[in-house]
Amino acid sequence: MRYEIKGDSLPVVICELEAGEQMVNQGGAMSWMTPNMSMSTEGGGSLGKALGRMFSGEKIFRNVYTANGGPGMIAFSSSFPGSIVAVEVTPDKPVILQKSAFLAATPGVNSEVFFNRKVSTGLFGGEGFIMQKWSGSGLLFVEVDGSAVEYELGPGETMVISTGDLAMMDATCRMDVETVKGAKNVLFGGEGLFLTHVTGPGKITLQTMSAGDLASRLAPYMVKNGD
Repeated sequence: MRYEIKGDSLPVVICELEAGEQMVNQGGAMSWMTPNMSMSTEGGGSLGKALGRMFSGEKIFRNVYTANGGPGMIAFSSSFPGSIVAVEVTPDKPVILQKSAFLAATPGVNSEVFFNRKVSTGLFGGEGFIMQKWSGSGLLFVEVDGSAVEYELGPGETMVISTGDLAMMDATCRMDVETVKGAKNVLFGGEGLFLTHVTGPGKITLQTMSAGDLASRLAPYMVKNGD
């Protein structure tokens, strides 16, 4: 399978498949395809796995697209202004995603629920108590809000991140939450009460504008009902 990511703020990934090759995605992401691409909707495993996907921000059912009778083409578009990142998942390198970050993947990549080890991390870290862990072998396409910025953290190296701006990290990384120090900083600093700390080793992908941040910044300009 060959792919190309096009577009700026509203990108699309165009996948060129050989006969018999497949792509898996959530409903609603497909934008266009050649006529020989067939679709089947599947639950993707047991009831427990389906419920796990629901709690981690995915839909219970997935669509599987197959190239029949020769090469085929299919395109998947981002659902929010941002970036699409291609990740090569291997058995020894699973990744952790924020909710709703999954766009599409090859069939060899599988997801499961990932629970943050500390309840406080999930409640106040901005990424949520339940995230997604993707493992197996294959290619994974990830939606990132805004622009994607990547860092490779060494063992024990830490990055301090505004809540909600962590899009993805290697499963070898550890995520914790710490309270902003100083009453004046909390009350007048504008950075909130908590900050996310991610410690390596591993790669992290940050997003410059999360959907939540965009909504909060637009809220003062929204006209209230009746005004």
